[in-house]
Amino acid sequence: MSPDLRAKVVSEWRGYREKTSPPDRAQAVGETLEAVMRKLGLAERLTEGQILGAWKEIVGDWFALHTCPERIRDGVLYVRVIQSSVHYELDRNCKARIIQKLKARFGASRVRDIRFRVG
Repeated sequence: MSPDLRAKVVSEWRGYREKTSPPDRAQAVGETLEAVMRKLGLAERLTEGQILGAWKEIVGDWFALHTCPERIRDGVLYVRVIQSSVHYELDRNCKARIIQKLKARFGASRVRDIRFRVG
């Protein structure tokens, strides 16, 4: 017999009122933080952090080692690139695929374009 069931049976038998436990209002910290950021009007910054954090998953390990996403302004993601050859590869061959992955993961309105800069 479970302790909760036993306590309920004993309290009914004795005629005592059963102690009610308060409702569980626990929430994950991430959910609470997200709600607070939205109320403060900082939801865009939260999404920016998520996009910058997911960069390695989106572009892969090799490109993540040679690039550094800096910021998002007006739907444009600015990425710093180490070498001009990496810049060329990303800008000419991978840009459309990266934008497609970002839109699929974070929504079409978050990232419209990517601009790569050597530096």
